[in-house]
Amino acid sequence: MSKLWYKKPATIWEEALPLGNGRMGAMIFGSVKTEHIQLNEDSVWYGRFIDRNNPDALKNLPRIRELILNGHIQEAERLMTYALSGTPQSQRPYQSLGDLQIRFNGMDGEEEGYKRSLSLDDAIHRMKVEVGKDRYERETFVSTVDDVMVIRLTANGNEKISFSAMLERERYYDQVVRVSGDTIMLDGGLGKGGLDFAMMLKASAEGGNCEVIGEHIIINNADAVTLLFTAGTTFRFENVKLQLERIISDASAYTYEELKSRHIKDYKRLYDRVSFELEGAEVYDTISTDVRLLKAQNGEVDKGIAKLYYDFGRYLLISCSREGTLPANLQGIWNKDMNPAWDSKYTININAQMNYWLAESCNLSECHMPLFDLIERMVPNGRITAKKMYGCRGFVAHHNTDLWGDTAVQDIWIPSSYWVMGAAWLCTHQWMHYEFTKDQKFLEKAFPIMREAALFFLDFLIEDDGYLKTCPTVSPENTYILPSGEHGSATVGATMDNQILTDLFSQCLKAAKILGVQDELNLQIKEAMEKLVPTQIGKHGNIMEWAQDYDEIEPGHRHISHLYGLHPSAQITMDGTPELAKAARVTLERRLANGGGHTGWSRAWIINMYARLWDGEAAYANLEQLFAKSTLLNMFDNHPPFQIDGNFGATAGIAEMLVQSTMDRIILLPALPKAWADGSIRGLCVRGGAEIDLEWRSGQLTKCSIRAKQAIESEVFYKGGATKISLAAGEEITI
Repeated sequence: MSKLWYKKPATIWEEALPLGNGRMGAMIFGSVKTEHIQLNEDSVWYGRFIDRNNPDALKNLPRIRELILNGHIQEAERLMTYALSGTPQSQRPYQSLGDLQIRFNGMDGEEEGYKRSLSLDDAIHRMKVEVGKDRYERETFVSTVDDVMVIRLTANGNEKISFSAMLERERYYDQVVRVSGDTIMLDGGLGKGGLDFAMMLKASAEGGNCEVIGEHIIINNADAVTLLFTAGTTFRFENVKLQLERIISDASAYTYEELKSRHIKDYKRLYDRVSFELEGAEVYDTISTDVRLLKAQNGEVDKGIAKLYYDFGRYLLISCSREGTLPANLQGIWNKDMNPAWDSKYTININAQMNYWLAESCNLSECHMPLFDLIERMVPNGRITAKKMYGCRGFVAHHNTDLWGDTAVQDIWIPSSYWVMGAAWLCTHQWMHYEFTKDQKFLEKAFPIMREAALFFLDFLIEDDGYLKTCPTVSPENTYILPSGEHGSATVGATMDNQILTDLFSQCLKAAKILGVQDELNLQIKEAMEKLVPTQIGKHGNIMEWAQDYDEIEPGHRHISHLYGLHPSAQITMDGTPELAKAARVTLERRLANGGGHTGWSRAWIINMYARLWDGEAAYANLEQLFAKSTLLNMFDNHPPFQIDGNFGATAGIAEMLVQSTMDRIILLPALPKAWADGSIRGLCVRGGAEIDLEWRSGQLTKCSIRAKQAIESEVFYKGGATKISLAAGEEITI
């Protein structure tokens, strides 16, 4: 069993445990005489879509470029804040849906044997406690197949179950109404012109009685109670109340055990695809999760935390990103605030992409689909932004987007806002999905979108010193020092831009070949790709971040954008580009020596980078730092505050330590640390369309099985050997 467990209730949100079905999320506190469940629904975004594209951008673009090229950086940046910033400057925020409060009566006496847990094997939260001579238990899960949260309350003893339950939201104008004698609903609106929302709660009591009084469901003297909850907005439901009633009614046709069985079957269909085991890790399962993490903060990291963290990461993605839902935002779907940090949006200069690094390799390809749906929503808006702001064809996005697929500039912050690579980076995920699945129908749908992202840059790139370069741009979210001592962020041809475009352009050409598309646009993309600035090594032996070899204001900056070519790309490799790999290592060492990795997601990126450098000890040391310094007691990643990208990024990093792949080769155990001397993993996926099972002892590979889901030809490398494989779909080989 893989689970998080605790001997006391959560006292703050960061100790509560998350449940979700992709579109609905719940944070369970597990208190005894009260139960607090904080609620989310993925489409609860405040306000409406606004065309925020700055009408003065295009006419000022030539002047901005002239100033940057002539070295007048501060003047250029000042004009950028006026002419390029969104009007208004901010997109819409994601908001908490509200809270379910349950207050129990009659639970008098001494409390003993308390335990709350989140089982990652079946996605069920359990709480049990003895009060006096009576034993109380609760089970809670959020079902994808029946689209409801289910809470089961039972008592074993003389006392019965009595409580009041109500829904509430941090807005005085939202109203709770009676739907029937056992059901209540809270509904309201999300600002002028925004979506309408509703959430509904139904109680079913076995024994005793149930009634609605005012805003409360009242249960008296029941033997057991099942609560059903669901919620939605007009983003999906034209008539929210009617459709929520139907969802509740359909779920009510099943017994509790049937609902539970249906939920477990659906969840395990995804979760059970992968199994990660480390010999000796199980001995730590008898220690509560909070104690293990507190020990880690004091330097006592047990090997089992890595296994638990990996399982938790896959659990979280299944729970917040399912087909037909919105993609995971900065907090997945678990946000407690009306005005959350960074609006809990989709930050697409690393964070949203990091959320999905694990999807393909960790055998959760279906969970990747919501990101592709978001990209499709962005395309029409991105076309308008490209034309209005830059006079370009194709589509573009900056460093943030939201529910509506907004593509205009977000915020007025030079180091991040005026970066045009968001859509380009997102489109590389479409190619990633194809590489792992070889799904040609998907590629046929994605190809025009990839090409539109590339088309924008054919118009946007400028000639400078014989190269094609982005201008204006920044290297997220860093600032350099000019020779004069002035500071700047706006630049021309940042290294990350060149690396992303190398991927996007090459992927468009590969896709065109697969799909049999031969046209002039292919030739234009190929010509542009050949004129991009190659990745360069700077004066410190590091990868240069900007076109000029500047020093940065923060040598330990959290963003390491110029190492995109190392990870998630494979432009920098240990054996293919050894000099660049050496420079990448110097870059990482300089960042860490100056305090880098101080945010959870940044540390997660570093883990992946060291894995790509085949340095298992450095990757593992950074995992330990992540557990000790950037992990909350409920195992959420701590930026601070909570951001889910660190969870997902580190989960992907663990997979990268065990298996790496391109379409041409598979590398087994490339960064296995000594701490994981004996173990196994089953079900990881590799590019080309195959699953892999590995076993190792004393740090040496002892068994590898490869199952082809699609026809695959590849070379498999491992310590001490290499072999070529050629498998038809459905074939398996053991090495």
